[in-house]
Amino acid sequence: MRSFCILFLAASACCASIPPSDLVPARWNSTDPHSLDLVSGTAVNCLLVAWKPERADAFSKFAAAGDGKGVAVLAVLTPGGDPVPAARNAVNAHAAGIVLDGKFPDGSAARVRDALADRKTLVIEIASRNSMKFGSGAPVLATDQGVWPGIQAQPEGAAHAGPSAAAWIDTNAGFLEAANALSGGSTIWIAVRPPEKEVFKSDRYLQAVGDAALTGSRWVVNFDPATQTALDRGDADALKTWKSVADLLTWFEKHPEWRRMPAGGKLAIVQDPKHGALMTGGILDMIATRHTPIRIEPPDRLGADLLTGTTMALNTEPESLTPEQQQALLEWRKKGGTLLTAPNGWRDTLPADLTDAKLTDEQLKRIDDMWKDVSNMIGRRNLGVRLFNVSSMLSSFRAPDTGHPAIVELVNYSDYPVESVTVQMLGKYSKAHLYLPDGTEKDLETYAAEDGTGVDIDSIATCAVLRVD
Repeated sequence: MRSFCILFLAASACCASIPPSDLVPARWNSTDPHSLDLVSGTAVNCLLVAWKPERADAFSKFAAAGDGKGVAVLAVLTPGGDPVPAARNAVNAHAAGIVLDGKFPDGSAARVRDALADRKTLVIEIASRNSMKFGSGAPVLATDQGVWPGIQAQPEGAAHAGPSAAAWIDTNAGFLEAANALSGGSTIWIAVRPPEKEVFKSDRYLQAVGDAALTGSRWVVNFDPATQTALDRGDADALKTWKSVADLLTWFEKHPEWRRMPAGGKLAIVQDPKHGALMTGGILDMIATRHTPIRIEPPDRLGADLLTGTTMALNTEPESLTPEQQQALLEWRKKGGTLLTAPNGWRDTLPADLTDAKLTDEQLKRIDDMWKDVSNMIGRRNLGVRLFNVSSMLSSFRAPDTGHPAIVELVNYSDYPVESVTVQMLGKYSKAHLYLPDGTEKDLETYAAEDGTGVDIDSIATCAVLRVD
């Protein structure tokens, strides 16, 4: 009994020693302690392992071994039966936390938390987008509903073009930007899985990592079945894929300050989660393809102070704003802000099922009409940063209210390097420093450009971060 208590306390200490905001998650098939060697030396410090009562001993030994290496092993429970006794058994088997993965009856997570309150066990729900408890204070909010990031190809191999006229990139970035704005400080996990019956090369997994990192979120690493099987048997190519993903995650985690920097765009989007903010392919993603940095302003937090620093705003909620919220927008406009208000009836109620997380053709047509107005409003104006020669890329712009320092994160969704990228920053910056995942760091020359400062980047293979001051 004494040895059991010592092991339990050690496992609990492991999770307690890693703040939830610092957990870097991956789904894990194996309970062989030797598989932890793959994690050693990487930023991956949180493994999601399916809980099987008949395999409790193997799980317990694996979790104890993970604790010894500073890795939190979380037990994944799926719907079916009462999750409370299963959670207790998993924690007794040294699970550092519990993950409820799927559609559980309402209140299940609260019941599990209450049952494990004396042990201060971390409980995470991987829920539908509609069920994410924004503002609840949960340290981690997670969903598995999303698109698989990448350039959307047509059957003939050509890239599909969206209303923005650029090559359409399937991305979760718009939703994740909104989720972070709504979360109240929770860390956001996107647990999207690779499409079924497809086998991907490493670059598609790197895009999934970068797509989440653009907004300070984290992708729960998950390989397609064929790659996972090959990895389990030690296949050399699969090991290279794992290493490339782990290396990119480690690179991002070496710079936690990037994740903590606030959105620095001058364009505010007023949108409610019930009316499109949680959808994929909507107005947020349209603007993202234009590389226009945005700030999401939920209506229930709308106030003059929150719009400080923005110069333009798109109000997608004219029918639902309270008189006080409408007045806040009017006061902001009187101070010189440019306001575009969506027509009545433009918004859509969020559907009950967001499995595909995409808009219908009818919704896309309305988005296309709205996009034309937004595009005309934006014009050639620099709302934080403008980028050139980046049709296969997405970006995010982060900066404090002072504007210094600022960073531009770039993710390449093509399978070839992008060359001769031009970045034009709003404002005056005298220093520019480029970070690349291969460890390359170098100063770049800045020069005067329209509305501010220009920087040229020779080539970007997968991801890059430009820091200016």
